[in-house]
Amino acid sequence: MSLEVGSNMNVATGIQLMVLLTALSLAPAALITMTAFTRIIIVLSLVRTAIGLPQLPPNQVLLGLTLFLTIFVMAPVWTTINREAIQPYLAGVETEEAALKSAEVPVRDFMFRQVREKDLALFLGLARLPEPRSPADVPTHVLIPSFAMSELKSAFQMGFAIFIPFLVIDLVVSSILMSMGMMLLPPVVISLPFKLLLFVMVDGWFLLAQGLVSSFA
Repeated sequence: MSLEVGSNMNVATGIQLMVLLTALSLAPAALITMTAFTRIIIVLSLVRTAIGLPQLPPNQVLLGLTLFLTIFVMAPVWTTINREAIQPYLAGVETEEAALKSAEVPVRDFMFRQVREKDLALFLGLARLPEPRSPADVPTHVLIPSFAMSELKSAFQMGFAIFIPFLVIDLVVSSILMSMGMMLLPPVVISLPFKLLLFVMVDGWFLLAQGLVSSFA
């Protein structure tokens, strides 16, 4: 009898360990697709491309800045998760399942504030689900890809708006060089200092951080 109990406990511990390892392996994907990370990294990468410096800032710096901006944007969500899910679970008030459900609520609320109805309707239709009466009726497996699609659209819209002034500089420099007959001189060589000057004069990193954080408000 005692052997059976010990065996059951070992099996339960093994299952819990497997679930924990699976959750840890999915953590990077969750960070990318369920937070502000996607929008921020795409916008910063597009800015780097628009300026004409594909290697500056380095990828490590860009990812670090994106990570800490994501932490800043998601801080209220994680504070709510800690207060309503983690602390009650550590205190023994809630079970694991109840804590997971409590932690899911603020993350879903964040995604619902950013998701577009069109994207949500698309995945509801693909899943052949009826029209939900409330946000609680939307399954999480439908909400996550809808949120990711909305983030991609928002990021490219912001990136397009950022591209315009740099594109104007490239066109002006290219036209001037052609009018002067200097067609063999790459316009990028001349326009790059002017684009850098524009970015520095308008305090580009300040405006980027402000715009990105404000876009999630």
